Amino acid sequence: MDPFNVMKSVPAAAPVTSRARPEQLKMNQADFEQQLSQAALGRARPADGPHVVLAQREAATGMESQLSDEKLVVVSNRVSTFDPSKPKTGGLAAALEPVVERSGAVWTGSSGTLSEGSERLNDLKRHGTGQVAKIDLPAAHYDSFYYGFANSTLWPAFHSLTERMSPSEEAHYKSYREINCSMARALSRLKNRGAIWVHDYHFLPLGDELRELSIQQPIGFFLHTPWPRPDVMEKVPHHHELMESMLAYDLVGFQTRSDLDNFLCCLQAHLGLESKSDAVISARGLTRCQTFPIGIDPKQFVDYAVQSLATHRQEISSMQDKLDGTKLAIGVDRLDYTKGIDNRIKALDQVLADKPHSISLLQIGTPSRGDIPAYSEYQSDIDSLVSDVNRKHGTDQGWKPVLYEKGHVSQMQLAGLYRTAEVGLVTPLRDGMNLVAKEYVAAQDPNDPGVLILSKFAGAAEDLNGNEALHVDPASPDDIATAISTATEMPREERIERWRPMMDKLEAYTIHDWSKDFLRELGHSRVAVPADQFRYLGFGWLNEAEMPSYETPEELNGAVKHVQDTRWVLPS
Repeated sequence: MDPFNVMKSVPAAAPVTSRARPEQLKMNQADFEQQLSQAALGRARPADGPHVVLAQREAATGMESQLSDEKLVVVSNRVSTFDPSKPKTGGLAAALEPVVERSGAVWTGSSGTLSEGSERLNDLKRHGTGQVAKIDLPAAHYDSFYYGFANSTLWPAFHSLTERMSPSEEAHYKSYREINCSMARALSRLKNRGAIWVHDYHFLPLGDELRELSIQQPIGFFLHTPWPRPDVMEKVPHHHELMESMLAYDLVGFQTRSDLDNFLCCLQAHLGLESKSDAVISARGLTRCQTFPIGIDPKQFVDYAVQSLATHRQEISSMQDKLDGTKLAIGVDRLDYTKGIDNRIKALDQVLADKPHSISLLQIGTPSRGDIPAYSEYQSDIDSLVSDVNRKHGTDQGWKPVLYEKGHVSQMQLAGLYRTAEVGLVTPLRDGMNLVAKEYVAAQDPNDPGVLILSKFAGAAEDLNGNEALHVDPASPDDIATAISTATEMPREERIERWRPMMDKLEAYTIHDWSKDFLRELGHSRVAVPADQFRYLGFGWLNEAEMPSYETPEELNGAVKHVQDTRWVLPS
């Protein structure tokens, strides 16, 4: 049986309501376990009375074995360039590109061209074994969706920077929902495919919109940003409705355990929904929540670093000439107020005041969302800080301590710059993961690696949680300055000792493991209850023909054991 042929459906006898009464959501735990035991005694049949019917799971041996080119639709706001010599549009695009290329998935996202009418799904174009289908979204709503609610409300709130939130406008939220409706309508034209994987804060309610269009395939969601505490989330307009809509997803994934815990706390605090073993039952059915810390392809970055030093030798040599004999630190970020670039430059100012002409910073800043006042103001602040530090600490011979490059840089070129730098500065105020930290580690020379300075509020700090990186408070220039001095004076033997465990972790859990794990769990997301039993739970097969059958008691026993071993059960 295809693991993606398990559907989250709502029986006709129990239409979904926006909220269910608590007594409707409860199921006696002893009864549930008894149903499992009875089901294991023989072949499950609807006529056998009230029993639980379990979906048989196939063991997943790899992403390719789970997915054919007719199986998966990946959804994000932006789509990658699929060219290593060209810059990526962000960490999300860099992460999803190898998934699509290897899995045969269709990747959908905004085309960047806005439609004067309704949404338009463009022709599919092949990339590797995958395909891309870009969507022209309605011009009437896109700006308010993207610049308004998504990036002036959700983005700062999810990074717990409520002071950066713009005053809420009801029209912005309306446009946010309208764009999600438009995306759902476009995706419904791909409804013959087996599962849908939605990404990031732009599309929190997309699963709900797809269910409204009777899309029955499994739908998963992965959040690339942090998720805030309940007291922060309550400042988001319509937060109740947004969280309720997310329960239409079968599987909700987060970068870190703290993000998942915050989400479950928000459901309890704002919706009164309890969780058990990270599963939540609502009027929409059962939603599982898990962590999937995103990785990279470390081997690819090793290859890129070697190739870059040859291909971009002239550019790297020219940059090294500008260092005037100083050591090099590197920072690579979008010009976004969450990235902590200002505190990083203030820290460099302190280091140079104490140890003049000791270190240079190559800060690569990618312009981002300049149409939003908070971003344009922040970018102006960075310009001023760079000018001040260069004026205070530069030399008459032309050395500038901050080499500030605005613009996009390809992953291949970045890998060579990472390897050249003795210090990697990754100091966001908050971040979902921050793949730059992992890319910097992967690109290092094993015999002479650099030192990673990492914000303790980046998701990567939970992933790289030993003593290998120098963890800092990103809001403290003093803390960052101390770490910079420590890094530049660290002996080679200690640098190797710190670097090796981090590289081992990157190799042990790559981007391919991340996607494979998520898709496997999405395919294994269902315990179903017959529609005439426990109807308020919101589960059930669409009809008797869809109920799985087992030829032997051993087969059903195996399926029961798999469910028990997953460690998630229905709350009592």
